Amino acid sequence: MDPSKTVISPKQTVAFELKEFIQRKELLYFFTWRNFKIRYKQTLIGAGWAVFRPFILMVVFTLAFNRVASVESGSSDIPYPLFAYAGLMYWSYFSQTVNQVGDSLVSYQGVIQKIYFPRLMIPVSTALTGIIDFFFAILVYFGLSIFYGVSPGLLGVVLLIPMLLLSLIAVLGIGIFTASLNVKYRDVRQALPFFIQALLFLTPVVYPVELVPSNIQWILFLNPMTGVVDTIQASLLDIRDVQWSMLAISVASSLIILIIGLAYFKAKEREIADII
Repeated sequence: MDPSKTVISPKQTVAFELKEFIQRKELLYFFTWRNFKIRYKQTLIGAGWAVFRPFILMVVFTLAFNRVASVESGSSDIPYPLFAYAGLMYWSYFSQTVNQVGDSLVSYQGVIQKIYFPRLMIPVSTALTGIIDFFFAILVYFGLSIFYGVSPGLLGVVLLIPMLLLSLIAVLGIGIFTASLNVKYRDVRQALPFFIQALLFLTPVVYPVELVPSNIQWILFLNPMTGVVDTIQASLLDIRDVQWSMLAISVASSLIILIIGLAYFKAKEREIADII
C-alpha cells in the first residue's frame, strides 16, 4: 500500500457512532435541510402537502369507516374526524418517511461514490426531515380541536414528543434495514410501499383498538406504531387510560427493530459504495 495514501474504512461495530455524528453535525443539518428543500421544490403549496395528506385521509376514512361502516371513535364525546386525525398525523409521518429512508442511499449514490462521510447520516437525515412535516400537521390537529370544541388532554400534550421519538425509532429501524437491502435488491423500492399500506390496517388508526379481542391485542402492539397511535389517541382525546403495559411492548419492539437495522447496515456498509 502506498504510504502517502490514507484509507478510510467504516468501523465494524453495531454501536451508533455518536461521536462522529457530533463532529459532523453541520453535515447532518445540511442533509436534512437539503432534503426538505428538494422535497417541495417546484410545488404550488410547498410544505402544505404535509398537512394536505393526513387531512384528506381523515376525510376519506371518515366517509368510509364512520359514515358507511359505522366505526366510532370509542367515545360519544369525541368526533370521529378528530380521532382519525390524531392517529393519522403520526401514521403519515411514519409511512411517508419509511419509504423515503428506504430509498435514501440510492438517491445519494452520486455523493456516496465520491466522498467519505458516515453513511448512516443519509437515512438519519431523511428521517429527521419528516419531523419538520409532522410539526406542520400537528398545527392542524389543534385547529380541529378548536373547531370541534374538544380540549387536548394534558397527558396527551406531554406525550406528543415522546411518541414522535418512538415513531422516529421505528422509522429508523425499518428504514435503515430496507435502505441497506435496497442498495442491492431494487425490488425493495416496489415492495416497501405495499408493505406499509398493508400495515395501516394492522394499526388502529381508523378504528379503536377495543374492536380487537383483548386476548390478542398484544400482537397488534408488536407493531411499534400501534403503541404510538393508541397512546396518543387515548391520552390526547381523553378517551380512556393509556395502556402502559401494551405501550412497553411497542417500545421494546421498536428498539429490537432498530438494533437489527443498525446491525445489518454495519455489516453491509463496506459494500454500499461498490454496488450502489
